[in-house]
Amino acid sequence: MSSSPSSTPQRPPEVVVVGSGPGGATVARELARGGRRVLILERGRDWRSSRLYGTYPGALLYADRSALLFTREGLNIIRPLMVGGATSMYCGCAAHPRDWWKERYGIDLEEPAADAARELGVEPLPPELRGEASTRIAEAGMEAGMPWEPQLKFLRPERADPFDCGAHCMLGCRCGAKWSAGEYVDQAVEAGAELWTRARVDRILVEGGAVRGVAGRRGASSVARGTPFQVEAETVILAAGGIGSPVLLQGCGIEAAGQGMAMDTTVMVYGTAPGGGIGSDPPMTWSSADDELGVLYSTLIDPWLMYPIIMAQKGLRWSLTWPRWGRTLGVMIKLTDEISGRVLAEDRIEKGLTPDDRERLDRAREVAGRILRQAGCDADTIVSTPLRGTHPSATARIGEVVGADLATEVEGLHVCDASVFPEALGRPTVLTIIALARRLSRQLLASGNGPESGPRTEPGHPPGAPS
Repeated sequence: MSSSPSSTPQRPPEVVVVGSGPGGATVARELARGGRRVLILERGRDWRSSRLYGTYPGALLYADRSALLFTREGLNIIRPLMVGGATSMYCGCAAHPRDWWKERYGIDLEEPAADAARELGVEPLPPELRGEASTRIAEAGMEAGMPWEPQLKFLRPERADPFDCGAHCMLGCRCGAKWSAGEYVDQAVEAGAELWTRARVDRILVEGGAVRGVAGRRGASSVARGTPFQVEAETVILAAGGIGSPVLLQGCGIEAAGQGMAMDTTVMVYGTAPGGGIGSDPPMTWSSADDELGVLYSTLIDPWLMYPIIMAQKGLRWSLTWPRWGRTLGVMIKLTDEISGRVLAEDRIEKGLTPDDRERLDRAREVAGRILRQAGCDADTIVSTPLRGTHPSATARIGEVVGADLATEVEGLHVCDASVFPEALGRPTVLTIIALARRLSRQLLASGNGPESGPRTEPGHPPGAPS
């Protein structure tokens, strides 16, 4: 799909989109369909046609630093670098934008989110496909008085032949049932956009307070190799994610970028029970939100070969529990964490838990343990995994780095990914990012060259509004 390595676009672009995850892919598709000349720059490869896609070796190849990216405080971050971005390795979960987008920040995402959900067929899996073991966990939670519900999914089983969804689908969807942003990239290219893969953007070109394009290298994974390129455009949209976007913004002199971040810090709590485990069930088919505590619970387990690697971080004793993986039940805890830490570089990230985060996480672990015992797990087998950061976000926050229109102080430079979240979402992020991208696309198409001012917020929401 992409052209051979080159330093010159086929046509001079009007818009350069950096990144092909849900934000970049959506805005590229909408602008290309609106008649704009769009160039998409994706740092990774398009792995979808590779036999390695969706395999353990493949995941190590397209995950940043072979899935060994850690914050200084020890949070593990899985960051796919490939066409489709994070949607290449997600659980296919959807959630409508939180009410606080409109209530606290004056940003109404209801219509664009609903439009996207209708287009993509977002709905829960039918009962017979939610997994017997996963449903047993949800029923145990309901018996404890919790509001467990079927999880909304970007998943259409009818597209697969056969439908083969289990814990391994977090490595990449091989059966074709799960939507990824790569599909929007394909549609953008069909509409006239140009895609460059293995194109790493190193800096944003700025002159006289306005964006003039981007520069980087193409055709090699190493920054020290590849073909240098420089592309001029009057509009640049950063969609490089919660880590990549703030680093590029810092290079433009926007010092607030990367100061503080959210991670939706995640932990799994496991227990062994008689009968089958949830490893063969589709991941996250049920969930329960406790917004007072700031936690989302769901049904999840690490893929078979990843399980001993993850558990080895707790010690050899726990990695030796691998043989019972097939009988293991799991409850995921996703914490709505406080803004803290900072991004200094892509491999220099400071992010841990605040005292309040730790206290709430401890309470959530107790709840998860009770659910697993109610579901039949032996109390002596219950254990929690090391922490991981699943949604790097809030590093270019609305009201501080960008305005409500996602424009920066640099004329023509916009950001459209999870980095603009003003606070931790505590929910699956993809539908919210798509809604933001659709909203931005409409603004840019309606305004000709797009918004030309710096950070702005809606009336009553000054920069630095409380998160």
